[in-house]
Amino acid sequence: MKDYSINSNLRPTDAAVLNAAYRTWMACGSLRSSRQRCKRFAYGDQWGDPTVDVAGNRMTEWERYSRNGGSPITNNLIRQLVRTVVGRFRSQLKDEGEPKSRALRVTSRLNATDELDSRALEEFLISGCCVQRVDVESRLCDRRPRVSNVNLNRFFVNAYTDPLGRDCEILGQLHDLSLAELMRLTAGGDRRKAAWLRGIYTAEAEQRTASFTTSIGADSATGTDFWRAADSGKCRAIEVWTLESREVLVCHDRATAQVSLREPSAARRLRANPDLNVRWDIAAVWHCRWFSPMGDLLASYDSPWAHGMHPYVVKMYPLTDGEVHSLVEDVIDQQKQVNRLVTLVDQVMAASAKGVLLFPDTALPEGFSWSDIRLIWRNCNGILPYSPNECNAKPEQIISHSTDIGALQMVQLQMRLLEEVSGVSGALQGKTGTAGNSASLYQSEVQNSTAALADVFDTFNDFRRRRNRKIEQL
Repeated sequence: MKDYSINSNLRPTDAAVLNAAYRTWMACGSLRSSRQRCKRFAYGDQWGDPTVDVAGNRMTEWERYSRNGGSPITNNLIRQLVRTVVGRFRSQLKDEGEPKSRALRVTSRLNATDELDSRALEEFLISGCCVQRVDVESRLCDRRPRVSNVNLNRFFVNAYTDPLGRDCEILGQLHDLSLAELMRLTAGGDRRKAAWLRGIYTAEAEQRTASFTTSIGADSATGTDFWRAADSGKCRAIEVWTLESREVLVCHDRATAQVSLREPSAARRLRANPDLNVRWDIAAVWHCRWFSPMGDLLASYDSPWAHGMHPYVVKMYPLTDGEVHSLVEDVIDQQKQVNRLVTLVDQVMAASAKGVLLFPDTALPEGFSWSDIRLIWRNCNGILPYSPNECNAKPEQIISHSTDIGALQMVQLQMRLLEEVSGVSGALQGKTGTAGNSASLYQSEVQNSTAALADVFDTFNDFRRRRNRKIEQL
């Protein structure tokens, strides 16, 4: 009978896997930071980039403009761009119709995959990455395929360069679960193991987490998000999938023409069967481990599905030299320039004198106060008496026109550049065409713009096809 006791002693192999998962998570920090910046710009927070003033003080662009007396203005063109591409994708989904495979139709209806895919495409445009998890619903009497989008803030994967991810060796996900949900997923119906899980998450969990991270050389101060749940009422669990090499016996049954893999420990018994042809080999196996942040191995098993893979479908774009660059990242500079120019125009207009009244104090009529003068000046039919013989000065209105510095033309230029860089033209956004252009020309502009985005759509559709294959292999 297995001994369940509260301790943080892992086997060296398991400890090395958890340590590798933590290092992989930390290595993905630059990707998460880039995604966070692109997300800020996509949803309107576009003045948060760090900058340095003339005195060398670091601050955000918003603080710098505000300290100079300006009022930063945001014109979020990126959001409209993203909505246009997602809307075009939804139109393509309607044209495609339902999948031909019955399994895919049922799974699509149960999981609302069209909605999941639309949100995944939005993530793909913002961060250049999208991840979905395909597994089987593990609740009692419910064994249907389940598809879910994975938050990139909770996902980690090793740096790979193959667009199909064939050089991926370790990946995983951080889970914040209730204790009951964690026991359901990892206890395997064992009451003693469920009691053990309840114990390790209540017995000085914080102290044990700090002690364990120190013992493996992990900096818990910078890697807090890896080891601790965001919600204090949840339990952090770390799911890690690794590609491992393992000795196997390849058995070919001559009677049934079936090929199977067996453990080397069964070699003597297998070779005693005259109908079996047995040979030794090394196989690559995807293995899953669940860890607690205190260093406890919660569960360990090989891939239970027919495809023999991990449950994740990952797509990163474009993955040239392993680098990820999103569509939103490409147009951030144009978006920032539009905001700066519009803010500049607003500042120039605010600094220009508009209808200022110069009123000499020697020309103030007897019995009138400045409040009376202000009231009369506001009225279109007001009469202001004064004696020109007593004073040569008289009230005079000053109107100064704003200097044309070409800022508006620069704004239009940057907006055109944004369309050209992104490939999302005005025709694709549904804007009215130029007067005199034929309907066929307008439709041609829409098709050309769609062609400019073909790489993005085809890459994402490849992601969907791989997801669907994994569903069918369940």
